[in-house]
Amino acid sequence: MRVVVIGGGMAGARLVSDARLRGADITLFGAEPRLPYNRVLLSGVLAGATRASQLATPLPGDVEVRAGVRVTAIDRAARQVVAEDGGRTPYDVCVLATGSEPLVPPVPGIERALPFRTLDDCDRIVAGARTARHAVVIGGGLLGIEAARALAVRGVGVTVVHLAGHLMERQLDAHGGDILATTLAGLGITVRVGVSVAAVEPEGVVLSDGTPIAADLVVASCGVRPVTSLARESGLAVERGVVVDDLLRTEDPHVYAIGECAQHRGVVYGLVGPCWEQAAVLAAHLAGEPDRYRGSRLVTRLKAPGLEVASLGDVHADGETVTFSHPAAGVYRKLVIRDDRLAGAILLGRGDAAGTLTQLYDRQAPLPAGPESLLFPELAAREPAHDPARLPGAATVCHCNAVSKERIRTAWLAGADTAAAIGRETHAGTGCGTCLPAIEALLGSFGAPLTPIAEAG
Repeated sequence: MRVVVIGGGMAGARLVSDARLRGADITLFGAEPRLPYNRVLLSGVLAGATRASQLATPLPGDVEVRAGVRVTAIDRAARQVVAEDGGRTPYDVCVLATGSEPLVPPVPGIERALPFRTLDDCDRIVAGARTARHAVVIGGGLLGIEAARALAVRGVGVTVVHLAGHLMERQLDAHGGDILATTLAGLGITVRVGVSVAAVEPEGVVLSDGTPIAADLVVASCGVRPVTSLARESGLAVERGVVVDDLLRTEDPHVYAIGECAQHRGVVYGLVGPCWEQAAVLAAHLAGEPDRYRGSRLVTRLKAPGLEVASLGDVHADGETVTFSHPAAGVYRKLVIRDDRLAGAILLGRGDAAGTLTQLYDRQAPLPAGPESLLFPELAAREPAHDPARLPGAATVCHCNAVSKERIRTAWLAGADTAAAIGRETHAGTGCGTCLPAIEALLGSFGAPLTPIAEAG
């Protein structure tokens, strides 16, 4: 079977690394002139806490990687992809994994702003931060806040400008957004919400209310949109993304789409977890295994020095709500309960409750009586569900890669006795990295010698 994957991002790289495709003739085209890498860790590079080399994504040696080569057309009749150098590569299966691209607002002077999407972008921002005294970050979503915090860690004064009424409006409610803004202020980051940038000028920016903000560096993080031009020009159905069915297949039975460019049941996912879930389902399908993609449960995590935010599901859904708020401590916890199940949750500040709530959300298990106790599992008299050693085998430990406790134990029994080895065998811990302490705890409970978390970097 000849498989051509167009896109060297995290979805495409995960697909070609799947062991179920061993024996296939695979060619991976990537527009960036470098091997695939983990974009989730870019904010760590920007903050100086992670080396760029630690982002590398190992690929099987038998995969032909054509880095820096763009595909300009898909000849569906001949079943060939056409590269910019004129070369043609035949396929039995073509997979679109073209990802997304930054949204650029139509603002005068916006070309002076640096996007935050790739390693090259990261290099340019770091270079600018070496001499900058103040930076403006346009956009207060997940990546914008991570960029702002990384610049602050480097000693740069930062102002975040966000059009919506509060930060991270998709993942947080207004109260949570306000508490996050207060926390950022305590870290030296100024937040302006409900206002936009009207112009980017050599000496800074001008806001829509006329306020000038002096800045030596402007970073644009205004969201992304799926890259669909190749699919559209190939005559495939495109709405917001490339339309696919439960097999991740377009209307052409030989062409599939996964990741941020794919639209499944009307939804385009912009998170790494769903991308990797789609890659796994497609690998299983191509290997002849009965599997279908039925959508993903959304778990968003922001992890930066002095910041800890997790958002599960639909935090704006109708239903019973249970909340705890301590703005002075930067702590806010909210449960949205519908039909005795967890429909959504916000965890801002200390993450004691994250493990318990994520398991309940993933499994859609009935909530216990007195759900308010779930906000503080560390205070409960019963056994602490957030202790990884006490989790059931089916419980998910690594949410980026959907790796269960039992799968980690199976890998350990097979000889993977360090966090790095577990990562190589199961991919656990190779996403955002927030599950590495849990993996270490599990290895300790299994009887493995503990190794420094940094080894899994």
